[in-house]
Amino acid sequence: MPVRVVTDSTSYIPPEMSAGLPIEVVSLSATLGGVTEREVDIDAESFYRRMQETGEFPTTSQPTVAEILGALESGVEAGDDVVGVFISSDMSGTFATAQMARDQVLERHPDARIELVDSRSNSMELGFAAVAAARVAAEGRTVEEAAEAARRMVEHTRWLFVPQTLDYLKMGGRIGTASALLGSLLEIRPILTVDGGQTAPVKKVRTRARAIAEIAEMFMRDVKERGLDDVVVHHIHDEEAAADLAGRVEAVIGRRPLIVPLGPVIGVHVGPGSVGLVYSTDKAQPKATER
Repeated sequence: MPVRVVTDSTSYIPPEMSAGLPIEVVSLSATLGGVTEREVDIDAESFYRRMQETGEFPTTSQPTVAEILGALESGVEAGDDVVGVFISSDMSGTFATAQMARDQVLERHPDARIELVDSRSNSMELGFAAVAAARVAAEGRTVEEAAEAARRMVEHTRWLFVPQTLDYLKMGGRIGTASALLGSLLEIRPILTVDGGQTAPVKKVRTRARAIAEIAEMFMRDVKERGLDDVVVHHIHDEEAAADLAGRVEAVIGRRPLIVPLGPVIGVHVGPGSVGLVYSTDKAQPKATER
């Protein structure tokens, strides 16, 4: 039976990666100036400019039960099995909403086969997991195999980034174990990751430039030790820093990585000026531990 993959908008999968794959995206939302928009409909750069001009901290919200229900049920009614791969359950209620939606679908379609995967992360750590499932699905394999491919990819990725400030993570309640760094940010620039579903510190350095260089060096060490499957550069309203980091990656692997801007749902919690890498390796990846 064909398999369809449903993921959410915080995966930020670039079109070059999703083309031809059976992936459907449900959207989280962001609210700024009293106006709520679905993330997939927002011009991110304009949103970040308005955010900086107003000084307002936007809010974000998960997809509605109806939207996730519709995505799951449309697949089932088309005769497909479905794999749902979503943002970390410690960062959003999206996964819990997906579980509710799945249960409702199963009440109406008892023979449906729906597998849900908690990516334990966001951005292209989530994206790589969804793409892995979709590639297996495109090969005509089973829903269980597609879900297992997503879960396995979760263990083979790393998300390293440096924020301009920790203020956004603090205000949004997404700071996780990096809260230990509060109060000392004027003296350091933390390199952060997502570990156990939450934001966590990896290393502290003295300047942002040093942090970007260190991320590239950590990437190089990981590639030498664990091999490389794929890599993208993420940024939030800072194309110059993204180009710098992409150039450093290119020097390591001999090709230019995709630069993928982050949308507002993750962007408002990490903050403009953030930059980093998500990469997948041939061998499994420890997350927060520096090597």
